[in-house]
Amino acid sequence: MAGSGGLGGGAGDLQGAGTGQGTALRALRAPLALVVLLLSAYCLFALPGRCPPAARAPAPVPAPAEPPHTSLRLRAPGLPVASSPGRRRFPQALIVGVKKGGTRALLEFLRLHPDVRALGSEPHFFDRGLMPRTLDGQITMEKTPSYFVTQEAPRRIHGMSPDTKLIVVVRNPVTRAISDYAQTLSKTPGLPSFRALAFRHGLGPVDTAWSAVRIGLYAQHLDNWLRYFPLSHFLFVSGERLVSDPAGEVGRVQDFLGLKRVVTDKHFYFNATKGFPCLKKAQGSGRPRCLGKSKGRPHPRVPEAVVQRLQAFYRPFNRKFYQMTGQDFGWD
Repeated sequence: MAGSGGLGGGAGDLQGAGTGQGTALRALRAPLALVVLLLSAYCLFALPGRCPPAARAPAPVPAPAEPPHTSLRLRAPGLPVASSPGRRRFPQALIVGVKKGGTRALLEFLRLHPDVRALGSEPHFFDRGLMPRTLDGQITMEKTPSYFVTQEAPRRIHGMSPDTKLIVVVRNPVTRAISDYAQTLSKTPGLPSFRALAFRHGLGPVDTAWSAVRIGLYAQHLDNWLRYFPLSHFLFVSGERLVSDPAGEVGRVQDFLGLKRVVTDKHFYFNATKGFPCLKKAQGSGRPRCLGKSKGRPHPRVPEAVVQRLQAFYRPFNRKFYQMTGQDFGWD
């Protein structure tokens, strides 16, 4: 009876018991896992030190560390980077428009300020995710003039960063349209005349489908932005005053951004050849610098009748824009 007892028997008893148990287990079709469990229990309690050490499960392989950010992902208002000082952030301020209004000049003037960081090109942050690294206390800026006339831009920008400050550089819509045409003409010499593109059927209705005309409908574009942002988030910069008084307009921008007025009249001189102000000392250089050759290009001659017709067309839109912004830009 002792040999057929519990787990306290000798090795011979174990063999007999094991044979009987094996037969019973086969007869009962017990899972192999139960046999392993019984043998393990026997070794643990009856034959301490005589059983081979239990196989250890291999240690889990740690997950590889997340590599440094190789692409910019919109995760939070601060976007950390693995190298170089500072972080990539959502722009706290945007120059959203308008094309041929003076946006490039304004950006270059603001880049003289040590607390402003911006790429020189138009990075299209909200569809490409490219921005420079900034330190605490610095303002990240972007300039993409097409935003102001893009229907979806206000909603997308508000969805990502509703506290963004928005800067709109505006200019007399007639001279802006002619400047826009001059730029296109320099790239496409065979372009039809300004008059042919601006009007239907000679001097018939103004063709608002032409982008050079449509951009100048500032009141309509602003109305779309005001669906998402309050007027207090906007600063409207005069393209004309940016030429005649660059220090004054840049001073207003610095105030709007909460910056100390570092960029002043000592940074500018008027270039009579180009017809607009240049920098006495460019960023990172001790030499004076003007904007590129494409800035200040001569405008094609446009008949006075065409200019007057466009002025009359824009007048009600301009006046509405003055009312919306609380500023009279003096275009009429």
